[in-house]
Amino acid sequence: MTERRKVKITLAGDESVSAILTLPLSGKKELGVITAHGAGNDMENPLLAAFSDGLAKAGYPALRFNFPYKEKGLKTPDRQAKLEQTWKAAHRYFLEKSGAGITHIIAAGKSMGGRIASQIVAEKKLPVEGLIFLGYPLHPAGDQAKIKDAHLYQITVPMLFFAGTKDPLCDLPKLQTVLNKLTAPRELEIIEGGDHSFHTPKSLNIAEADIFARIVEKALQWLEKIG
Repeated sequence: MTERRKVKITLAGDESVSAILTLPLSGKKELGVITAHGAGNDMENPLLAAFSDGLAKAGYPALRFNFPYKEKGLKTPDRQAKLEQTWKAAHRYFLEKSGAGITHIIAAGKSMGGRIASQIVAEKKLPVEGLIFLGYPLHPAGDQAKIKDAHLYQITVPMLFFAGTKDPLCDLPKLQTVLNKLTAPRELEIIEGGDHSFHTPKSLNIAEADIFARIVEKALQWLEKIG
């Protein structure tokens, strides 16, 4: 059983963003997970909701939040500095003001949300125990030459990557080449037929709920090893 709370995270000045705090009602752990949304969705994304709920049911307090542009109903993402500021504010809120009783944090994110977190972690400006990527945007669609991997080699905490075989933003062979060069512990879970949001062709006859459950199960196995 879990409890969901709608909360506000304060940024600079009087600006704030919405967030959802999901807490276990029993067996609560001191390791919590923050999950950020991708560029084209928000914290209510079904994958993020299922992911956070699944972790909380297993005892891990979970927090998901909106970036400011989504809070305002806009489509264009905020500037990098604003996205980073929001991630740091969410981290600070979860650790100091949420009442979740956590002492350590894992940073997770769908696409852009995970990339931003990893860039801050690479700069040693976001203290976390590990990173979970729910689809990493390794390159723009149709342009595999522009690889966004430079900062990943500076990360020292364990990383868990989820990747679909049909993801136009993350060519699997290129991702595996990057992973082979990382010095930090890393794992890759491949979703057969999955696109950037892990949607699969109807021909595979795989329910979305089953894919989400598999992602949660793998994340929980990985978290057990982390903390």
